[in-house]
Amino acid sequence: MHLSTNFRILSLLVPIACVHATLYERIADLPANTYDFVIVGAGAGGSVLANRLSDNPATSVLLIEAGPTNIGVLDSIVPMLTQGLGPGSPWDWNFTTTPMEGLGGRSIPLPAWTPFGRFHLNQGTDTMAFTRGSFEEWDNYAKLSGDEGWSFDNMHEYFFRNEKWTAPNDNHTTRRFTARRAWFPSVFPGSHTLFDNAVIATTQEFPDDFPFNLDQNSGRPLGLGWPQQTIGGPARSSGATSYLAPQFLSRANLHVLTNTMVTKLVQTGTDGGKPAFRPTTTVTAKNEVILAAGAIGTPHLLMVSGIGPQEQLSALGIKTVLNNPAVGANLTDHPPRFEHVNATEFGILLEQWNTTHAGLLADSPLAHLVWSRLPNGSFTGPDTTPGPNTPHYELLFSNGFLSTVDTLPSTGSFMTIVTCLTAPSSRGNITLNTTNIFDPPIINPNMLATDFDVQAMVTAINATRKVVTAKAWDGYIIREFGDFAAATDEASLVDYVHTKATTIYHPIGGAVMSPKGASYGVVDPDGVVKGLSGLRIIDGSILPLIPSAHPQAFVYAVGERGADLVKEAYNC
Repeated sequence: MHLSTNFRILSLLVPIACVHATLYERIADLPANTYDFVIVGAGAGGSVLANRLSDNPATSVLLIEAGPTNIGVLDSIVPMLTQGLGPGSPWDWNFTTTPMEGLGGRSIPLPAWTPFGRFHLNQGTDTMAFTRGSFEEWDNYAKLSGDEGWSFDNMHEYFFRNEKWTAPNDNHTTRRFTARRAWFPSVFPGSHTLFDNAVIATTQEFPDDFPFNLDQNSGRPLGLGWPQQTIGGPARSSGATSYLAPQFLSRANLHVLTNTMVTKLVQTGTDGGKPAFRPTTTVTAKNEVILAAGAIGTPHLLMVSGIGPQEQLSALGIKTVLNNPAVGANLTDHPPRFEHVNATEFGILLEQWNTTHAGLLADSPLAHLVWSRLPNGSFTGPDTTPGPNTPHYELLFSNGFLSTVDTLPSTGSFMTIVTCLTAPSSRGNITLNTTNIFDPPIINPNMLATDFDVQAMVTAINATRKVVTAKAWDGYIIREFGDFAAATDEASLVDYVHTKATTIYHPIGGAVMSPKGASYGVVDPDGVVKGLSGLRIIDGSILPLIPSAHPQAFVYAVGERGADLVKEAYNC
């Protein structure tokens, strides 16, 4: 950990595939070979960095993405078509986890979106939920990192810098929640139905269990309410549609290279006693390489480059540049979700979306969210949340059939309440499978590995059953479906959790931050990799704990602050 190494840039870039407007798909087509900053990964964090660092015309930026653009990918444009980007689709890296004891020995898909502009490990398949979490979580990040800049109050400017609030299509609320000058649209669901009325009526019958909360992004998310979603007009919002929109891609000092894999970071010398890294190609970063490849991609690239646990690297014959056992550790995910639309209705719905920019397809599958805590005294041991305003679990309401486990029946109408553990105690890791970056790493989220996590899931499932006992659902719900209907006692519920839980595609960690000078962790609070020079990480992998929220908003905010930290370091 105390060895210092200097990385100034990527070593080997392997193009997978012309110039498309201001996008480049081959290294040979790049109009320059030297940049102030090279960013690896064009997801939520990388797209923000590329935009903010290039807003100074004197600063040159190269953004490298292994996947293609999202141009013409309908499933990435129409909000309700999110399921078309999931496991097995042409836009997925097709990662699979190891078998996990907590999931009954099952391996599960872990979708990772390839076209740029998405949060790499979930935005391709997400429900577009934009949740900032509790103020306690951000304040805890400040405490764990030793940097008050990560506190809720200090991060507030980055929330407002990122998000542009627009009123929902049906105007069921017109209250303004965030700034309107930013580029990244968010909105409440816009198609109000009888289903929505029943959900909201539940808060009136059970106000103590499910209090109505109009603004779950105030820093106090507990309660039931409409989720803010990343939708602008009729289309899904993303880093591609906002931070990498045409007016920004046209900047002369910003070049975006797609369909290009970074295979390794190569040390090219030393700088002040620290190993230095520069490319073996003609592309050079004068200041820094910034990794924004996500919770899987970032630690994977570090390890194949010799930055990670020495014992593991040596076993594969990789020369250790920097021994850091924390690389790949502390991987966490939320246990579980998915959306299906009746095929006979799809043509009508798509025509409605094309002609009116409204209807079911203009919304995400997610209608409402409940954020809740376990009852006081219901668990032993330390609380997995940082305080009483932070949820242990959430319930996601959808007026349809959502599942990554069960098969959509051929007949019938369905509603779904997804239960999700948001503050798990289980921790997993990422390790190398081979020395080849093209071979997926070994991904073990280690979900539901503790009794606490299993019991918390059971509590959340019981909460869903209480929700639907509200009088508002009389005549609406006929019966429970599938294995859930048979899980009626404690033992069967525990078995149900182990055999049916999956992932909600929210991997976080793998390169976590810690106080500057600490001997543990991977990066300092400013994202600079400990013991190295010229290498920084700005993405969801640096978060020391998984948010008790959907992490999309967190990663955009990390990108915003990360860009400021880079600008401050280089006065650019």
